[in-house]
Amino acid sequence: MRTTLLSPSWGVPTLCLLLVCVVVCQLPTTIDPLTSAPGANCSSVNTTECEACSPGTHSSNDTSSCFCCLSGFCVNSSLWCVPCESGFYQPQGGQLTCQPCPRGLYSNTSGSVICQSCQPGYFTNETASVSCMPCDKGHFAVNQNSSRCEPCPKGTFCNTTSCAQCTLCPVGQESLDLGSAECSLCHPGTYKGKEDDQCRFCHEGEYQVNWGGERCEMCPTDHYCPSPDISPITCPEDAFCPTGSTEPSYCMETFLRKDGESCRLAPFTIMMLVVCGVVVLIGVIYIIRKQKQMSERRRILGFGPKAPLLSSKRSSSSVYGITYDAEPVYAGW
Repeated sequence: MRTTLLSPSWGVPTLCLLLVCVVVCQLPTTIDPLTSAPGANCSSVNTTECEACSPGTHSSNDTSSCFCCLSGFCVNSSLWCVPCESGFYQPQGGQLTCQPCPRGLYSNTSGSVICQSCQPGYFTNETASVSCMPCDKGHFAVNQNSSRCEPCPKGTFCNTTSCAQCTLCPVGQESLDLGSAECSLCHPGTYKGKEDDQCRFCHEGEYQVNWGGERCEMCPTDHYCPSPDISPITCPEDAFCPTGSTEPSYCMETFLRKDGESCRLAPFTIMMLVVCGVVVLIGVIYIIRKQKQMSERRRILGFGPKAPLLSSKRSSSSVYGITYDAEPVYAGW
């Protein structure tokens, strides 16, 4: 064994410092299993020689050994393990830095190993978030880890914050815009049933006078409905209105009168028809009598049917044994 002699010229302080260094370097190096995180690359930490601790580890003045930082911690500039700040996390040990929580996740405590998920109805659109924000009215987030909220579709609404889903508008109400916080009532003259997605106009002959109507009613008998947003109007006495009428139906004035659901002849019309019939009958009788008188006069004057201007009593002549009428014969020029 080789022996090294110490020179008296080194002095007492130098000798003490050298002795301390020899003692420290000969101490056994161990890693505390309680402070070592699984998966961390701490197996190569070695302090058998006098050197600085490797990145991701810190030194202990008590044992002069290097230790890995726990999960949720990182090594600062002073080579000490410090917990991750809120909004950051570190799932592994022996790391130099902490990671920011991604969008849709948050961490509201220091030394976090993992980030927490935003619940349905909440979101965060920034990294390193310390909390999640609730969705505004008219918006929703149905899934966890949401980085934004979606507007409620048409026909639905959300009148509170942090909605996980929107609600369908009830019957008689509608929402025509995206992101509606409330539904509006259907106007008079319109309706919305269970199967409808928006308010609809009443059909012809129907009416609806209330706000938020679920259905339209048929205009009753003896009433008419000129507009679906007004109450039925009583039919006039001289008119008739069947079910679903939009206006009264009148009989032709002067000539017709109402008779139940139809029209009948008015007394004046009946009288006029009788008078006209009598006049026509008298005219026919007059013409017939006039014709008889003319026929009788011809018979008395002796006019024949062939030549009414000549007498029916004509003499006959014979030439060469041939008889002929005595009517004048025109022989030309």
